[in-house]
Amino acid sequence: MAVLSIGATFAAPQHIPPSVQVKNGTYQGRYVDQYDQDIFLGIAFAQPPLGDLRFRNPQPLNSTWDGIRSAEEFAGECTAYPQSFKANYTEDCLYLNVWRPANEPRETSLPVLVWVHGGGFNMGSTSNPRFDMSWMVERSVKMGQPIIGVSINYRLNAFGFLSSDEVRASSHSNFGIRDQRLALHWIQENIDAFGGDPTKVTIFGESAGAASVGLHLTAYNGRDDGLFRHAIMQSGNPIFYRAINDTALHQRRYDALVAATDCGNAAMSTLECLRGIPYESLDALLLKRPDLVGNWVPQMDGDLIARHTSQKVAAGDFVKVPVIIGANSEEGTAFGARGIDSSEDFLANLVQNKVPPGVAAELVEIYSNDSPDQVLSNIPPGTPFPDAYGHDFRRVATYAGDQMFIAHRRASCEAWATSGTPAFCYRFNAIPMNHGTQRSWMGSTHFVEVAFVFLNLEGRGYVDFDPPQGVFDGLSESYKDLARLISSDWIAFTNHGDPNRWAGRQAAAVTLGMAVPSWPRYRVSGEKCGRVPEVFLFEGDVTSRVEADTYRKDGIDLINSVDIAVFDR
Repeated sequence: MAVLSIGATFAAPQHIPPSVQVKNGTYQGRYVDQYDQDIFLGIAFAQPPLGDLRFRNPQPLNSTWDGIRSAEEFAGECTAYPQSFKANYTEDCLYLNVWRPANEPRETSLPVLVWVHGGGFNMGSTSNPRFDMSWMVERSVKMGQPIIGVSINYRLNAFGFLSSDEVRASSHSNFGIRDQRLALHWIQENIDAFGGDPTKVTIFGESAGAASVGLHLTAYNGRDDGLFRHAIMQSGNPIFYRAINDTALHQRRYDALVAATDCGNAAMSTLECLRGIPYESLDALLLKRPDLVGNWVPQMDGDLIARHTSQKVAAGDFVKVPVIIGANSEEGTAFGARGIDSSEDFLANLVQNKVPPGVAAELVEIYSNDSPDQVLSNIPPGTPFPDAYGHDFRRVATYAGDQMFIAHRRASCEAWATSGTPAFCYRFNAIPMNHGTQRSWMGSTHFVEVAFVFLNLEGRGYVDFDPPQGVFDGLSESYKDLARLISSDWIAFTNHGDPNRWAGRQAAAVTLGMAVPSWPRYRVSGEKCGRVPEVFLFEGDVTSRVEADTYRKDGIDLINSVDIAVFDR
């Protein structure tokens, strides 16, 4: 089993192990002296999705127990691909974890911050030490705004997102998103036992986790089930980043899986046959056949995801709660097409990816090597990229970041502002030291803000790489100040729905000798009053400031205008 973060020291014998009684029974956790916290790991929120429950919507717990169950170690991780030799993968993975301050009176009802991990809906888990919520909970106590932290597992890849005509006909779909939603229902029913307030839940996530948060905001066409009161999305938003109605692709992959398992020759239905395959056999097949693993992501189902997400956002069909939405400056260096050496190559790549030639030609012209507004801010012209990435990688990466994340971040912020609901939007522009030799040309790329948000100043979970990838090693103290700032903003938002509401925010950047400006609510442009939309810019060794959200307008407007017609989102 995975254990708590390296370096945590546990209580002396005089501390009585913490226990809680939830609806189904009693759990005993452990006290962590280093952080003065009670932690409860591996708490079940659903029936194990085994046997006939495989490839079905999650089922709530339906039994109780006597005695005390241990909640001192993380449960197994939902099966992921590719697999880490350190992980304990299993289908029985629908568990969550809770961190709470140890000395808060039990009658206290604290705000709750719920983490949804990313990983492309294909990998990731809550036991990853990079997602340890101890640091944020500790920081919240120091701020005088204590919170409870929760992290949740959910089924991934085919186990979580198998989709086909056969699956849709079974009235089951998007199992992984429904896992998350059932966890949120469990929190509503049980978090008060930990000292949490079920009416003060904030959900947050990064990448696929942020996309998941976005899907909860637009679920059932924006129906408010009272599961959360705030939402934070890092490098993701309510408009899905991939095609969300690609039935043909998912059907082909389903048919290939059926053929590979010989379920097409079974007397029963293909779906029933797939449910009956032993886990070890199915896992071994998927490990051997990566072509059967990728591209399983949430899809429209006429129910939870009733229609295109861009359509729902534009129509205002989302839960009207305050949000933080942002992205990193160079998101696209993690996703841009490689081997692009010219405009002709760029055009051919776009057309190959189903962009109509006319739209593709416009994009190639807009995302030009010649326009300083259209390229990555941290990567100067002439920056050498590895040969495999191509001469034009800089412009291609800029487009990729806009197409997947940044254009939708802007559209979502505009939709929230138009609805009169508070939205605080940001651009993250710091470059930590966890790129290794890639640092000079990756810029402020995807995922780099996570260590800052979690206040992971020791770089736990990064130093385990070979070679170790220290996040803050060799950087000025201002980067740690930035981590304290952004983490504190998230905590204040969890408490108040406003990241500005914490004492000392103006003086947070002490190493720079500057006052941190207030983070404004996002506003739509107003020509009559000359108003422009603004985002907060998080930077490390320069400054954090407010900037106009008008960069790359032509490209972003074009991408958003063809979201359904071209990108199926």
